[in-house]
Amino acid sequence: MSKKAVFIFFVFIVLTAMTAAQSSSSTSSGSRKVIERVAPTYPELARRMHIQGTVKVEAVVRPNGTVKSTRVLGGSPVLVESATTAVAKWKFEPGPDETTEIIQLTFAPQ
Repeated sequence: MSKKAVFIFFVFIVLTAMTAAQSSSSTSSGSRKVIERVAPTYPELARRMHIQGTVKVEAVVRPNGTVKSTRVLGGSPVLVESATTAVAKWKFEPGPDETTEIIQLTFAPQ
């Protein structure tokens, strides 16, 4: 890959990430209440590059409230790992069945 192509890819990622909201927050749309949230760490690379953005994660939650698996639905590649690591540690209220929850995490420099 040429230097020009790498640069264009980098600019695309930065511009995509900068279109997101300005504050750090998380929302969950689903039927189960979150009883323990783990905040994602803001990646050092994102901090140095002033990247901010939103990552959307799908979490499959077991009946006991622990997260079974996560899948990224969208977001900046620089922020994805931090978001999925945090969501995997979340605890939800117990329920009768396994459910799928959609979670949106917003990253912004502090």
